[in-house]
Formats: sequence, structure tokens, C-alpha cells
Amino acid sequence: MDKRKVISAYHRGFITIQECGQILGLEQVQLNRLIHDSLDEHPSQTPKVQPINS
Repeated sequence: MDKRKVISAYHRGFITIQECGQILGLEQVQLNRLIHDSLDEHPSQTPKVQPINS
């Protein structure tokens, strides 16, 4: 599977970070670096964060 598609699915909230790592066969440190690098290349894919109403 294409790494970009898996990372994109994570950014869109379809899979968790753990699932992303399992699919790609990466350890947490490697996965964090890969996701960080993907954000540098495509800043529009920044995960959407919902504000918490207090």
C-alpha cells in the first residue's frame, strides 16, 4: 500500500496513529518522523482539530 495514502487516511481521521504504524510496519519514532515530514511537504493535510467548548 502507498505510504502517502495511509498517512492521508490518518490525517483525515479514518485510522488511528497506531493503525497507521501497523499498516506501514513502522515503530513509533519512525512513524512520528514520517508524519512530521509529510506535513512539511503538504501543509494542507494538517489534521483537523475540533475545539472543546468549556
